[in-house]
Amino acid sequence: MKRYITVFINGEPFNCNYLMSIKDLLLYLNFNLDIIIVEYNEEIISPYLYSNYVLNMNDNIEIITIVGGG
Repeated sequence: MKRYITVFINGEPFNCNYLMSIKDLLLYLNFNLDIIIVEYNEEIISPYLYSNYVLNMNDNIEIITIVGGG
């Protein structure tokens, strides 16, 4: 039996597996990990730590995409 939790991504509810890490979530959503900044519960997370954070019910994740240009 799979268990799910609800987290909020950029303010929108999202149901995911209760054992997902931030990295798992980002890869599932097809984000390019090289061009984003992730804020997890109001704390900016270094990319090399994404797999250390396991998601919990009602966590807030803000994903900011870095756009280049001139």
